[in-house]
Amino acid sequence: MALNDSKHMRVLYLSHGGGPMPLLGDRGHDEMVITLKRIAAMIAKPSAIIVVSAHWETITPTITHGSTPELIYDYYGFPDEAYDITYPAPGAPALADELHWSLQQHGIESILDDDRGFDHGLFVPLKIMYPDADIPCIQLSLVKGLEPAAHLHMGEALASLSHDNILVIGSGFSFHNMNAFFTPSRERTDKNDAFKRWLIKTCSDKALIESERSERLINWEHAPYARYCHPRAEHLLPLHVCYGATGRACDSVFEAEILGVSSAMFLWS
Repeated sequence: MALNDSKHMRVLYLSHGGGPMPLLGDRGHDEMVITLKRIAAMIAKPSAIIVVSAHWETITPTITHGSTPELIYDYYGFPDEAYDITYPAPGAPALADELHWSLQQHGIESILDDDRGFDHGLFVPLKIMYPDADIPCIQLSLVKGLEPAAHLHMGEALASLSHDNILVIGSGFSFHNMNAFFTPSRERTDKNDAFKRWLIKTCSDKALIESERSERLINWEHAPYARYCHPRAEHLLPLHVCYGATGRACDSVFEAEILGVSSAMFLWS
């Protein structure tokens, strides 16, 4: 039975794995698949989903606005079946309009895009969590420059939405050093574990006051081995949007080994 069925916004930061590999039966993603299915079973089925994906950056925050978005196969070098994946979830133009308005009310200029489709940061985890593809979805881009405070502020705009039973997903990866993925070592494990412990404390420790939690996220580069785990910030900053939308410690922490790396996911339920 799904827990916490009252109608309100739920927020999830997830680690979405390597391209389409979770959908191709890759054993290195088994724990990720199990974890995402577990989370979907824990919460009420949402009426709409907003995804902030690590794989879309724009100069101005941009929102998908089409009613029938196509899929963007934004990966390469995979078997043919990776490009035959389908996920015909409808768009949600009315929700996109409301998000556009909410961003404006928070002093954030934004753009509605009628043509852009859904990238794999959306369709890979959602095909695992909600395989029927019957929940309307929109995407919100990251902003080039990858400023942490700007993404916290974007999240605050999401908190003002009036739609019932929305699920906001920050789709990234708590560890994203591409070179290190292919060179497993004790150094990688130790550095990843140190950063992950810092991240879990930051997101879950209820003893932290919110100004301290926010300050830690804004200055995430000072965390242990931060730039080793994230040479670039795009897979971490969806978390900042999630925290901005909630302004409090998460309710649940999930850990899963993905491609040999220990990853973290956070749910505000």
